[in-house]
Amino acid sequence: MCTVVVSIDPSAEIPLILVGVRDEFTTRPWLPPAEHWPGLIGGRDLQAGGTWLAVDPAARRVGALLNGRGLLAPEDTRRSRGELPLRAAAAGRLPDLDLTRYDPFHLVLADPGGARVWHWNGTELGVDELPAGTHMIVNSGWEQGDDNERVAFFRPLFAKAGRPPALDAPWGEWRELATGAGLPPEDPRTMIIHQELPDGRAYGSLSVTLLALAAGGVRYDFTDDPRDPAAFRRVLPE
Repeated sequence: MCTVVVSIDPSAEIPLILVGVRDEFTTRPWLPPAEHWPGLIGGRDLQAGGTWLAVDPAARRVGALLNGRGLLAPEDTRRSRGELPLRAAAAGRLPDLDLTRYDPFHLVLADPGGARVWHWNGTELGVDELPAGTHMIVNSGWEQGDDNERVAFFRPLFAKAGRPPALDAPWGEWRELATGAGLPPEDPRTMIIHQELPDGRAYGSLSVTLLALAAGGVRYDFTDDPRDPAAFRRVLPE
C-alpha cells in the first residue's frame, strides 16, 4: 500500500480506525479479501502469494504493509514483503527474521489497544508506537509534519471526521475521505492516484480498505472501485 491512516481514540467505542489505500501496477493479478490463509483474511497477491493487508478477526488485529525507501535486498536471497503482514497479524509482533532478505518497508500492526510501525530501510530497523490521535504513513514513513502535500491536506480532514458510534453504524465522512475526497488524480495532494507510464504500463490505486477495531470485534469494508464512496462491500462481520 502507499497510504495508511490510523486514528486512535482509547476512550471511544471504536478505539482504532484504519484506512488503507493500495497502489500497484494495474495488470498485477490479485484476489479480493477472503480467508486465503487459515484464520487470516485479506486480499491475495497472485504474483508473489502474499498480501498488503491481513486481518486476524479472532485477535482483532491487522497488519498492513507499505513499500519503503532504501537499500534493496540481494536478488538471489530476496523474499516477498507480502508475507510480513500475515506473520505480524498472526503473531502480534514483527517475528524474528533475517530482514536483509526484504526490500525496505513500513509495517503497521494495530489492534483496539493501539498501533505501532516498524521501518526497515535495508540496513536499520526502527519502530514507533503511535500515540492517540490521527496519523498517516506513506512511502517515506510516518509523516508528522506538513512537508508531504497529501498528509497536510488529508490528516486534518480525517482528524475531524466523526467516528461511527458502533461497529454496525454508518461510516459517515470516512467513506468519502478514504476514496479521495473528490481530488483528481493529477492533484499533488491526491490519495487515489493513476499514472500512465512511458513504457505503456499503468500504476494506480486499486483498492481501499476501511477497518474498525473494537473490543466487540472487527468491521472490515473493502472496495476495488477506489473513487466511489458507495462501492464499499462488507467483508467482516460476515
